[in-house]
Amino acid sequence: MGYHGYIVVLGFITAFVVVLLTTPSLIKVARMKHLVDEPGDARKLHSRSVPTIGGIIIFAGIIFSYTLWFPVGEPIAGLSGFEDLYLSMGKAYKEFKYLIAAMVLLFFIGVKDDIIGFSPVKKLIGHFIVGYILVMMADIRITSLYGLFGVEILEYHVSVGFSLFVYIVLVNAINLIDGVDGLAAGIGFISAVAFGTWFYLAGNVPDTLLSAVLAGALLAFLVFNFSPARVFMGDSGSLIIGAIITVLAMKMIEGDPSSLPIQIKGLPKPIFAMAIIAYPLIDTFRIFIYRMSKGTSPFAADRNHIHHRLMRLGAGHRATVFILYFYTVVMIGVSFLVRDLNITYGLLITGSVGFILLFIPFLIKPKS
Repeated sequence: MGYHGYIVVLGFITAFVVVLLTTPSLIKVARMKHLVDEPGDARKLHSRSVPTIGGIIIFAGIIFSYTLWFPVGEPIAGLSGFEDLYLSMGKAYKEFKYLIAAMVLLFFIGVKDDIIGFSPVKKLIGHFIVGYILVMMADIRITSLYGLFGVEILEYHVSVGFSLFVYIVLVNAINLIDGVDGLAAGIGFISAVAFGTWFYLAGNVPDTLLSAVLAGALLAFLVFNFSPARVFMGDSGSLIIGAIITVLAMKMIEGDPSSLPIQIKGLPKPIFAMAIIAYPLIDTFRIFIYRMSKGTSPFAADRNHIHHRLMRLGAGHRATVFILYFYTVVMIGVSFLVRDLNITYGLLITGSVGFILLFIPFLIKPKS
């Protein structure tokens, strides 16, 4: 393992240790200040008060580890000397500073929402500002669909609009699945590992590090968030996780696969990215369609998510999250099985498998 490999490992360990050692103190302070979620609401699945500001520690662990171990001066193929150093540091620093700025803004939006609430309109405005920073200023956007539905290069204004849409959808999708102990953190961990593996094999150290610190922070957080949860991440955590996963997904789709092993090089990047985040995407799409068909707002909270259905079928918190963890791994496997097909057919097959598997719980009669 080379120098860059050690940086990634140290980033993972640092994030893990920070979250692991500081979360107990946060839980204590949250209880003292009564920053807890009380049971009683029909939508809530917990039966005792639980602190809701765990996202503060997730954010702290990620920011501290990412900035501490962030590499500078990454080499660019074909360049040498001062030109290489100048261009590589400039590009890396540009993405780094705007990502940190966006995460800080999103974190405070989440904290305010966790503690005193945030109107949906103001929250949406905040998302557009964060999206503007990431897409327009950091230039992290999707520029091509690589032949999906016959579409190759996207015009600039289409690329910007589509990337903003992807950001808004994904961040809110991750936020919506945070309804069962350990679900959002576990899905986020699996996603971070999957994206991180791709970036590592592609030789992309900065994004491998970002994946690693997210994975480390979430793995440590699961120690306290797995059922029975001692702390919830709240919006301050789920929004940060959603933003990072969105950035990783878009950067992977735009990434250079030339250094990948032959077994992975031919994998269609859009399909692989969507397979990794299949559960939040499909659940969000299904719940929006369901709510609109009932004449209610697609943003209205209810207990009709897939994890709620599994709970009604008798699966506890742990069984529910393990089923959905396994589903995510299966979807990643399906993306490998269709890699030799036309990209459009591959996506249709992957999407169909994803929808069918998640529809099965609705064919089973709940326990009385």
